[in-house]
Amino acid sequence: MDHLTDSQWAEFQEQGYLKLGKLLNDRDLAALCQRIDDIMLGRAEIDYDKILMQLDSIDGAYHNAGVQSRGHKGSTLNYRKIQDLEYDPLFLDFMQRPIFADACRRAYGPEVPIACFRAMFMNKPAGRGTWLPWHQDRWHNHDRDPLLTVWTALDPATVENGCVQIIPGSHTHLVNPDHGSGFLTDEMAAEILKTAEPIHLVLEPGEVVLLHNWTLHASDVNRSTTSRRAFSTCYMDARTVVSDGPCPYNQLFGPAAMRSGAGVAVG
Repeated sequence: MDHLTDSQWAEFQEQGYLKLGKLLNDRDLAALCQRIDDIMLGRAEIDYDKILMQLDSIDGAYHNAGVQSRGHKGSTLNYRKIQDLEYDPLFLDFMQRPIFADACRRAYGPEVPIACFRAMFMNKPAGRGTWLPWHQDRWHNHDRDPLLTVWTALDPATVENGCVQIIPGSHTHLVNPDHGSGFLTDEMAAEILKTAEPIHLVLEPGEVVLLHNWTLHASDVNRSTTSRRAFSTCYMDARTVVSDGPCPYNQLFGPAAMRSGAGVAVG
């Protein structure tokens, strides 16, 4: 699949999300899973000084997760978040697939250069994982919001292991625009959940979901005996200005796009 249909895009615009099915074949899925394990264990040939890494919390509390900073923090598979994965050629090849370029053209316009706000591995280790409260993805220090995220399951995503929950149709307005990162207060979330029915994004490994950044979402802790790993990429308008100057992010599509030459993740 290289392009979305008009009906698929209409569904995305109405619901704030769209399931794209399995876009990673077994070979490429295994390659990405092995690569992220190698990165966590410190044996990948990658510049760790460019990579933002965060260890998971022990108790599942969001505020008790490790410090987010660049550099390796020990050989363990219990990382919560690893960011800036556009610097890895395997992940970059996947991020630059034609179907994602097509989604960006529809979201931002055909001539707009596209940058990577974040290319992020999210992990909920077996029996652990951090509760992620209800929020919308946006940031105050940008002159325009990123609008598009591609979320890819690397392991089975189930209710038991803390899959993403969303509220369809919640992307039409900001619920808490005063919060710098779009998080809702507990009171706001409780009020919304009185009338809105969340759905769980239950996915098989290799399945992909397109998400509008303003779609309300959360995820629970992992109560299973296996990990729940996922990879997400937030695509943004490369013309974005941040509070301290022009867009500092790497371009994914357009004349200045990154090139990996890895030749992997094309199936």
